[in-house]
Amino acid sequence: MTDTVCVIIGASHAGVNCAFALRKEGWQGQIILYDADPELPYHRPPLSKTYLTNTEGAQKNLLKSEESYERSEIQLNLGIEVTSIDSGERKIALSDGKVQAYDKLILATGARPLIPPITGLDNAKNIFPLRTMADVEGIRKALGESPKKNVVIIGGGYIGLEIAASLNKLGATVTVLEREERILARVTVSEMSEFFHSLHQKKGVDILTKKNVTAVETNTGHTIICDDGSAYFADIIIIGVGIRVNTEIAEKAGLVTENGIKVDAMAKTSNEDIYAIGDCTFHHNPHYDRFVRLESVQNAVDQAKVAAAAICGKEVIYDSIPWFWSDQYDVKLQIVGLSEGHDNSIIRKEEKEQPCFSIWYFSGDRLLSVDAINSAKAFVLGTKFIKTGQLINKSNLADTSVELKPAHLMI
Repeated sequence: MTDTVCVIIGASHAGVNCAFALRKEGWQGQIILYDADPELPYHRPPLSKTYLTNTEGAQKNLLKSEESYERSEIQLNLGIEVTSIDSGERKIALSDGKVQAYDKLILATGARPLIPPITGLDNAKNIFPLRTMADVEGIRKALGESPKKNVVIIGGGYIGLEIAASLNKLGATVTVLEREERILARVTVSEMSEFFHSLHQKKGVDILTKKNVTAVETNTGHTIICDDGSAYFADIIIIGVGIRVNTEIAEKAGLVTENGIKVDAMAKTSNEDIYAIGDCTFHHNPHYDRFVRLESVQNAVDQAKVAAAAICGKEVIYDSIPWFWSDQYDVKLQIVGLSEGHDNSIIRKEEKEQPCFSIWYFSGDRLLSVDAINSAKAFVLGTKFIKTGQLINKSNLADTSVELKPAHLMI
């Protein structure tokens, strides 16, 4: 062990994976992790799914066991917030009043829920975002022994819909209020929005679009008021309208920010001793030749490995193809690539008992992205074609009588 110190701010997927990757890459100095969450670091995707529907809790879904940190000599400090960075002196100030010096600093600060400016929201009880295990425990407590409560979810993105599916399974009466003309309007095409809208309605979830919430009245329970005059009663309100990136500490330290903390191909910020990884970063994706900010476990883990290798003197660049997923009821959505900028698409529907289709997004003849519903084959093939840049026979792709195989799709 040397005297050098690497401090990591944030102990979720990015921060924890980076700490262990540093040891794997040969870092011999101290590794110190800080996180404001008092829980041992846990997997976040189940927050909107299995954590809500069972009582296992985070302890059954830890990123690493407590013993793993000890074996790898990683110092884990939970329930402590980093309040400021002195990049000149290479020190951080902590919420417990202490100061910690560093040689290398890694920001894995992530994001926090966006709480919209709704009149009366501050006075409401049983209102929750969904970002931490504490939020899940709050929702479960509010549901009580008999979960047949009225739940209104504000926001019809993937997180809001996953929560709706989970609470519906528990027996709650669920209403989703979406401000846009369709759910998932900012992330997918209308066909996918229509599919999920129909799926939830068949399960008994009431999805209402063009509903802009303006106020919450709390005289008797909660009455949610929209700008069109409609009103909805709720025992529990869940906010799922997006996130706000945690860049404040980076900005105060003088780091360059733009839709996140701006980093180079090695995850290095504008300060040579400070790196940033995960949801908080604005990074260049060489495959799409543009800067992006991604909210995904895949991005967090891959960037963590790149930063660790770079800090240990390896020549690396971040060039992963993004991928995402969403589980709702018995439907698995897998997404590979980024569809932004597409000018044509092909929908391929397979004849199966359960819904099975995929949407292939193109810019001209170049495949950009694939959304796959219960179709692992489409996801795997889409990933392969995006990575290689191989052109696709679109006629064969659209023709479901032609089997979905590489040989049948290649030009």
